Amino acid sequence: MATPRYVGFDHKTIGFLEELRANNNRDWFADNKSRYEELVLDVALRFIQSMQSPLDEMAPHFTAVPTRVGGSLMRVYRDTRFSKNKLPYKTNVGIQFRHEDARDVHAPGYYVHIDPDEVFIGIGMWRPDSDPLRQIRERIVARPAEWQRTTADKGFQRHFRLGGESLTRPPRGFDKEHECIDDIKRKSFIAVKSMDVDAALSPRFQQKVETAFKAGTPFMQFLCKAVGVPF
Repeated sequence: MATPRYVGFDHKTIGFLEELRANNNRDWFADNKSRYEELVLDVALRFIQSMQSPLDEMAPHFTAVPTRVGGSLMRVYRDTRFSKNKLPYKTNVGIQFRHEDARDVHAPGYYVHIDPDEVFIGIGMWRPDSDPLRQIRERIVARPAEWQRTTADKGFQRHFRLGGESLTRPPRGFDKEHECIDDIKRKSFIAVKSMDVDAALSPRFQQKVETAFKAGTPFMQFLCKAVGVPF
């Protein structure tokens, strides 16, 4: 039998995440780890693998790495060292297709988030470090028309809305009267497409992800140019 073109998620994956949310402790997870691997881990890795070819075609410098550790699938284990929330496990599937030059989640990337309450697709740079953040802001200042064309692109707007936190005041060294000052004040340069949970269960979920990623090309090109990496 031929491998299906699109790989998706099913009710069993969502059901396990609901169970994990209700039993977020190490003993329960240890008893159910094999179920996690079957219903969540393996399904997510197949999805990542199925995204390798389409991602290579639309954005060849971004990677889809279907490995259990160190790849595109984000760890189920939460970092609780500096958090008041001491629950040990994430109750969502988080997948990031990072740039080949990326070191962490703050670099340019494509993101897929699935949990029992929400599904969304994200593109861009979440809380970039100070240097790339300054580079993006400076490119907006230097090329405001290009930035405006990027965010006004019909395909982009059909799928995405800019999101993330912003400064209350303009960053130091930037003109408060600049025509794009509201965007210059952004702490993150991300765009998000919200979807119903049922969308992740559709046989065409991957197709929808690919379509949205393609629509985000102008936005991702702008960011890559700003931080000096190839798109």
